Amino acid sequence: MHFTKVKGILSSKNGMNLFRGCTHGCIYCDSRSKCYQMNHKFEDIEVKENGIILLEESLKRKRKKCMIGLGSMTDPYIRDELQLNYTRKALELINRYGFGVTLITKSANVLRDLDLLKEINSKTKCVIQMTLTTYDEELCKKIEPNVSTTKERVEVLKILRDEGIPTVVWLTPILPFINDTKENILGILNYCKEANVFGIICFGMGLTLRDGNREYFYYQLDKQFPNLKERYIREYGNSYVANSKNNKTLTALFHEFCEQHNIVHDNEAIFNYLKLFEEKNCSKQISFFDEV
Repeated sequence: MHFTKVKGILSSKNGMNLFRGCTHGCIYCDSRSKCYQMNHKFEDIEVKENGIILLEESLKRKRKKCMIGLGSMTDPYIRDELQLNYTRKALELINRYGFGVTLITKSANVLRDLDLLKEINSKTKCVIQMTLTTYDEELCKKIEPNVSTTKERVEVLKILRDEGIPTVVWLTPILPFINDTKENILGILNYCKEANVFGIICFGMGLTLRDGNREYFYYQLDKQFPNLKERYIREYGNSYVANSKNNKTLTALFHEFCEQHNIVHDNEAIFNYLKLFEEKNCSKQISFFDEV
């Protein structure tokens, strides 16, 4: 872990990453791609030491309340966060200044801040996004080795459900020849139904590979799935998108399941929902479905 000072913290779309790099060890991680110009070892977490100060300055200046996003590139609940408390400090500011929040994580550590998430959600809107890729716990430990297992994440979703905090699941990536099966997709979808998630984001069944993350992915395939790298090279070469041969069938299954169980499955509609700020103490609440 090392510290650096940055010039700004919020993007033009009000998203932020307090850290760069990750220790989760997910074998498919796109954030390893060279295009992001991370000039340090990926597991050596770069902490934006002035990020909290910059966030407060930005929130004070904003004339209009909005949703603030955390974790598009680095999970806000990486292991080091439990000592740093940067994510918690950010949530405290978001709560203090009356903004909404949405964050993406794979970690059950998000429950550490359940008190703040509930308070934010009581006044505005708090949406927790959780990535689920595999129903099989042993497979999960292979492809996402240093983070909460699928069952642990699902338990988080259920706790959030019971607390009235809306959730969205990212069903991605689905790795060809590894977890691109009907059994896996249905297992995850049934978890989502049990947890009463608001929506599921899915870009099809496959993954993206580019310089940086491709090399790491292939290195991990050699360790965890002998001879599979050669099959990937034969099937996909240097293609950016590696779609599963089962893409059409599994994608149809996904949409049919969501339709049957009233789970939002249109990506654009979900992203609009995540961006829409709501004030729950207003005399007239804004309804997402009125806006779409």
